[in-house]
Amino acid sequence: MSWNPTLEPKCPDAGSLDSIETLIIPRARDIGGFEVRRALPAPRRQMVGPFIFFDQMGPAEFITGGGIDVRPHPHIGLGTVTYLYQGEFEHRDSLGTHQMIHPGEVNWMLAGRGVTHSERTSAETRSQPHSLLGIQTWVALPEDREDMEPDFEHHGADALPLLEDGGSSARLILGSAWGARAPVTMQSDIFYADVTLAPGGHLPLPDDHEDRGLYVIEGDIEIAGDRFESGRMMVFRPGDRISVKAGPRGARLMALGGATLNGPRYMWWNFVSSSPDRIEEAKSAWKTADWENGPFRLPPGDTSEFIPITDDMDRMKIKR
Repeated sequence: MSWNPTLEPKCPDAGSLDSIETLIIPRARDIGGFEVRRALPAPRRQMVGPFIFFDQMGPAEFITGGGIDVRPHPHIGLGTVTYLYQGEFEHRDSLGTHQMIHPGEVNWMLAGRGVTHSERTSAETRSQPHSLLGIQTWVALPEDREDMEPDFEHHGADALPLLEDGGSSARLILGSAWGARAPVTMQSDIFYADVTLAPGGHLPLPDDHEDRGLYVIEGDIEIAGDRFESGRMMVFRPGDRISVKAGPRGARLMALGGATLNGPRYMWWNFVSSSPDRIEEAKSAWKTADWENGPFRLPPGDTSEFIPITDDMDRMKIKR
């Protein structure tokens, strides 16, 4: 997915709930056969911990032959996290990675100084009707690690800690929480978990992280007597003990957060950096399209096309 400033979420007042620092209602957009809901960055909240971008993809249903084709595109200064509930993605990147992503697994691509990747629906999946539902996030890197070497990790569902209690569960995708630690190599303090709550089930948020947020995928939850439905992100005040309760249908949540970084980041298209000059360098390099001698390479096995920087894109201002 790509950042686009026209897809800005809304941040209405959270009412009397003092524990909620920011309430975010994502803005939905059709990007060619399926809907994307973007929660971060938001007008009142660029990041939750190091999470700087948060997209819900789908739910979408595809007929035979249909699917997703995200052509090769670049990233700098961040890590991308792909996690699916339904469907699959075929990931290729300029490191030479060729990896299928299935539900419950985690793909972590560390862009660092620069990486290129594509995401497509495989030919096998296109041979029949299929569905897609997932979350893609970007994690901003600490300033001293923004230009580190790119890297890639994939971990299957069985490798991710699964915490269960009374019909509810939390699968830890990144970082540490509730006494468990996920296997993905991270560059800052972070937690990210796929939470399923049974009807009336409770979730205490970890209290050892500075920033904490929740995004409701399905169902609804209750916080201090107020109910929040699917498609809502709540960011909570640091230090408060927070527990949420699922409604009568249960709930599927994504819990996220971690330590705040040393300041906001500049963003333009798929580039994140503490320096606007570094973003201008990456823009120039991608427009040059010198795959042999420039800093970017196209993914092996997917070199016949790429997403260019159009005139309209070029006119977009770098935001912070």
